[in-house]
Amino acid sequence: MRYILIILFSLFLSNIVVAEDTTIEMLDKLGKRSMVFSQEIARINTGDTVFWKATDKGHNVQFISKNGVPEGIEKFKSKINKDTEYTFTTPGIYAYWCVPHKTMGMIGFVIVGDDLSNLDSIKKVKFIGKSKKIAKTLIAQISG
Repeated sequence: MRYILIILFSLFLSNIVVAEDTTIEMLDKLGKRSMVFSQEIARINTGDTVFWKATDKGHNVQFISKNGVPEGIEKFKSKINKDTEYTFTTPGIYAYWCVPHKTMGMIGFVIVGDDLSNLDSIKKVKFIGKSKKIAKTLIAQISG
């Protein structure tokens, strides 16, 4: 009987999923690119947290609320020069940018739970400046 309980307890523990954290830096320069997030496409699981680190000053994070997030997600915008975090509880694609540098191509995507169900909506986001070209490339990568 004791062995059965140990086996059942072990099986129970093996099904527990531990949330993971992802850190994305807000940078003035990375390689040949300026005004960039250190990771432009992050793939995470539901329940994971993304930390955006204000490594270089003058940056923030804002979800693109019109077509850029799954339905029902509230607005999210950090303060400039401040580290911020968000725990993702709803699967889907989240598009975001640095408000002061969105025209310079400082954009990124978080894909939660490998859920691409709002990809058509993401394709309708009105990116501006250099973000248009960068978004096109990143969306093509997401689409596979």
